[in-house]
Amino acid sequence: MRLALDAAGGVGAWELDVATDWLSADESFWSLHGLQKGRDAPGNLQGLLAMVMADDRELLATALRAAADRKVERLRCEYRVVGADGELAWLLLRGRMRTLEEGGTGRLIGVAVDVTEQHQTEMALRASEERFEAITNSVDQMIWSTRPDGFHDYYNQRWYEFTGMEVGTTDGEAWNGMFHPDDQERAWERWRHSLETGEPYHIEYRLRHHSGNYRWVIGRAKCVRDGEGRIVRWYGTCTDIDDLKEAEAQRELIARELSHRIRNIFAVVSSLVMLPTRDQPEARPFAVSVQARIQALASAHEYVRPHSALSAPEDDSHTVKGLMQLLVSPYNAPGRGRIVIEGDDQPIGTQAATAMALIIHELATNAVKYGALSGDGGLVAVDCSDADKHLTIRWRETGGPPVDGTPTRKGFGTTLSERVASTQLGATLTREWLAEGLVVVLVIPVSRLLT
Repeated sequence: MRLALDAAGGVGAWELDVATDWLSADESFWSLHGLQKGRDAPGNLQGLLAMVMADDRELLATALRAAADRKVERLRCEYRVVGADGELAWLLLRGRMRTLEEGGTGRLIGVAVDVTEQHQTEMALRASEERFEAITNSVDQMIWSTRPDGFHDYYNQRWYEFTGMEVGTTDGEAWNGMFHPDDQERAWERWRHSLETGEPYHIEYRLRHHSGNYRWVIGRAKCVRDGEGRIVRWYGTCTDIDDLKEAEAQRELIARELSHRIRNIFAVVSSLVMLPTRDQPEARPFAVSVQARIQALASAHEYVRPHSALSAPEDDSHTVKGLMQLLVSPYNAPGRGRIVIEGDDQPIGTQAATAMALIIHELATNAVKYGALSGDGGLVAVDCSDADKHLTIRWRETGGPPVDGTPTRKGFGTTLSERVASTQLGATLTREWLAEGLVVVLVIPVSRLLT
C-alpha cells in the first residue's frame, strides 16, 4: 500500500482511534501538512488540528465526529494548511469507520490528498466565468450561446431585460416563440441552414419586447470548432435596430418628399422658360434648348439622389455609364441603338452627375441637329476606359454629314460644356473635327466623380 501511495504522489495514509484520539500517519501525510522531515509528528487529533488553518479547524473536527458517530458512511472534508514550502495548500481528507474486532475499538482509516491544483483551476475557471459575465452584461447587445446541435443554453442579462422572460424559460427551442409569427419560419430555416453547414448566421427579424410589442433586431452567430474541425459551440448576438428602422423609414419619406418638390421645381422652371414664347415666337428655339437642358438635369437628379431599397433604380445604380444610358435613351429606338455605350465604369456623385448630364445632353443634341444623328444612317460610339486614376470618355460620331473642318464660332452649349467640364469635374474636354464625324474626348479624375 505504501508503494502504491508513493507512486500516486501527494497522497498520505492515516488512522485515528476515535476512543483515545490516537493518530497514526505515514511520512507523506505529515509532509502534506507542512511537517519538516526529521521533526516529531503529533500523535493525537489535537496535534493535527493545530496544523490546520484556524478557519477550517472546526470544519474538520465536525466532519471527523460525524464519521466516528457513523452519521455519514464515508468521511470527506477539504481544508487548508501551510505546506512544507510555506505556501497555502488545499487537502482532501477521506476515510471510513472500521471496527477491528467484535466489541473492539473503532478506528477511522483513510488518506489525505493534495488538491491544491484542482482548487487553483476551479478558482481560475470561476474568475474567468465572472469576467465573462461582467463583459457580456456590460454591452447593449443580447448575447446567447448554444450547443453544437443548436440547443440554446445561455443568455446574458440583456436578453432577459429585453424580453422580460424568466431565466431558463427560453432555453432550447423555446427561443423561437419570441419571434414575430410572420418571422418564425424564416428564422428557423436560416438557423437550420447554419447548423447544417457551419456558415455564419445573419438575419433581421422582429423580437417580442417585454412591453408586448415586437421590435426589429439583427441576429448574428458564428461557430467555434475544435482542432479536428468539429463544431463545439455557437455564439450569437441580437442587436436592437428598431429605432434605426424607424429613422430609415422617416428619412425615406423625407427624401421622397424633397425629390417630389425638386421635380416640381424643375417642372415650374421649365414652364416659365417656355412661357415667353407665346408672345415671342422667335425665342422658341432658344427656350426649347434651355428646357431640354432643364429636363436633363431633372433626370440626372432623380438618378443620383439617395435611394432606399424600395426606390432604387433597377438598372446600374449611380454610375457614369448608368447615367449616360438614361440620358441617351430617347435617341435609341427599340431594337436599334444609335448611341452605343461600352467600356469601363465608375460610381458617380450628385455634383458630378449634374455636370455630366449637361455635357452628354449637349453632345446628343448637337448630334441630332448637325451631326451623326441628323440622318438615318449615323451612329455614335461612346467608349469609356479607366486608367491612371482617370476615366476617359470618347464620343465618336460616324455616318453623318461630312465635316468641313473646325467651326469658326462656338455656340452657347459648347462654351457651357467646356466650362462645366473644367470647373465642376476638373476635366479636360477636347474636340477633333474629322471628315467622317466629330470626336470628343473627356478625361475626368476619378476622385472628382464622387464629390
